[in-house]
Amino acid sequence: MRKVHRKWFSAGIVLIASLSLAVSGCSDTSKNSEPANKAGGAASDNAAKSITVLVEGGGPANTVASQTAEEFKQKTGYEVKIETVPYTGVYDKLNVEMKANTGAYDVATIDVLWFPSLAKGLVPMDAMVNEVKNDIVPNVVEGGIVDGKILGMPVWTNSKILLYRTDLFNDPKEQADFKAKYGYDLKPPANWQQYRDVAKFFTRDTNSDGVTDLYGTGVLGMNNGDSVASWLDHAAQAGAKPLVVGKDNKAAVNSEPYVKALDFLTTILQKDKSAPEGALNMASSEISEMFYSGKMAMMLEWAHFFVPAGDPAKSKVAGNVGAAPMIAGDAGVGVVPGPWYQVIPSSSKKQDIAKQYVKFIYDHNEMFMKALGVATRKSVFDAYGQKPEYAHLKALETTLAANQTQNRPVLTHWNEIESEALSSAVQSALSGKESAQSALDKATKRINEIQGK
Repeated sequence: MRKVHRKWFSAGIVLIASLSLAVSGCSDTSKNSEPANKAGGAASDNAAKSITVLVEGGGPANTVASQTAEEFKQKTGYEVKIETVPYTGVYDKLNVEMKANTGAYDVATIDVLWFPSLAKGLVPMDAMVNEVKNDIVPNVVEGGIVDGKILGMPVWTNSKILLYRTDLFNDPKEQADFKAKYGYDLKPPANWQQYRDVAKFFTRDTNSDGVTDLYGTGVLGMNNGDSVASWLDHAAQAGAKPLVVGKDNKAAVNSEPYVKALDFLTTILQKDKSAPEGALNMASSEISEMFYSGKMAMMLEWAHFFVPAGDPAKSKVAGNVGAAPMIAGDAGVGVVPGPWYQVIPSSSKKQDIAKQYVKFIYDHNEMFMKALGVATRKSVFDAYGQKPEYAHLKALETTLAANQTQNRPVLTHWNEIESEALSSAVQSALSGKESAQSALDKATKRINEIQGK
């Protein structure tokens, strides 16, 4: 998912908090690093010392970097210069820097999607990450591995889970009507068939005016990475493993699990009509807006979208939102996570202090939970998961730990594959222009062309 998985921006909500946590330095060194100043040095000695941190403007990485900059300076004597750019600007700036080799950036926070193409210009972090990996939630460390090297320290992870309206699911009349129609109890769906049944049941004209006022769910159909991630979630549930390509690196997206997943989404949209007709123009932001406006009974969305669930100013269904793990297909529960990482460009002239900064931010991981509603440390998940306002965390942890949950493939040309082959195939099938099989046959051919297979 581009800027979704995901991930944070489309919720339209960033909760800002200021926390003060202890910092511990990192002892890793680099031959081209600048020696780190010890805390308590003379101000005149430290005045010119700084590191430059690249982040997406307005996002959680910017929030945490800004809130911790002064503390880091007090601890190390280094000023933190924060450069903010739009989402794609982070990738573009790093890509240019790796060719120019100017040392413009010492640390950056990046989407997992960018590792394949940036890998050659990043400093390995195996030693640093291995020290703390037992406190990191499942599948996150693996997302930052390219060619056997760990290239990033996770800052947060995310995946889609089930969010649903408890006022509807707990209503005695709705429960009785559902059981009379489908023969089993109304509950948060756990598999594809239950999901279809519940979505159809709640899709209705509440005002008897011929207009659908309440939809059972939504389908991510916009021509972007969000729709691809959603479809791959269901492909994993149907048995796809590994994703997109086989062990020979040739495309496998026209095989049964991928076709079944795309047929599943197309059925919800076209046959059941349980999702809005405008799905081809809907990504996470549009679907979550409908849900929190009271026009949707449930949605499979990124876990941090639970954040406005208790805020009446942000939601017409505040206080009536539940969270459950992602639904399962024939192979079980599975999703494609959307983690983000801190990385150090190999062109940095201050790698030692950069590593201290990465460790410093890891020690402040709780701040991402406050800013976004997700984090990366198990200890942070455990501490916040007991709070009602973070009820989504248990569902997220269960989903991330599922057997079919897996990262996107590490493919150098992933961006082209996603935009030129996969997005168009998903849209073509959802629109009814061609069958899922036909659309994915074409996607398979295009992926192999892109990879020179």
